[in-house]
Amino acid sequence: MQRYFRAALTEGQPIISALTVDLVGTFNLSPTSERWKPFTSRHRIVTRRPGFLWDAEIVVLPGLAVRVLDAYIGGQGMLRAAVLGLFQVADIHGDGEIARGELFRFFAEAAWYPTALLPSQGVRWDAFDDHSAFATLVDDPLTLTLLFRFNDAGLIDSFRADARGAMVGREMVMIPWEGRWSDYRTRNGMTVPNVGEVEWLWPEGRRSYFRGTVTSMRFEFLP
Repeated sequence: MQRYFRAALTEGQPIISALTVDLVGTFNLSPTSERWKPFTSRHRIVTRRPGFLWDAEIVVLPGLAVRVLDAYIGGQGMLRAAVLGLFQVADIHGDGEIARGELFRFFAEAAWYPTALLPSQGVRWDAFDDHSAFATLVDDPLTLTLLFRFNDAGLIDSFRADARGAMVGREMVMIPWEGRWSDYRTRNGMTVPNVGEVEWLWPEGRRSYFRGTVTSMRFEFLP
């Protein structure tokens, strides 16, 4: 972990309090086939208490878009989707597995805001092997653990949760969840990924559902 923090941070790096990330990419709308659609999004994150709001627009047909709000706020998870921002097609919110799933997202995306992974910020690290470690985050009453793998440069290559809730129709099922980071760049003295891909590990095989590229990042720091 010392190697990771030496690679990702500079000496005296101030603690990130919040950031805004703009993304473009594609999203797979089908759990069983390839229905990739373009999206644009603005992602607002705060690090203490953990929280985020992802506001995205997915173009499903020319002139027809679905607005998606994905969030973890005050210990509650939320997923809402509406066609043209008017006709609601999904509305899930509350605690339990929806909150746990959204906190997993916050934790995995901390490669963008690496000071949130410091032990001083409440993360506990436990070695797994020479290139990976378990990280545990607590946001009472939730406690969750991710496995982070590191590349030869010491930066985060991938993350994995053995069980995260995935929506299949109106039912939530627990399956393994993984993602990968790449195209690392230096921003505000930190080395952070510019490209990410996320997938579900279904019994019949892996299926990627999110591919995104950062177009801008704006950081805010503690004084």
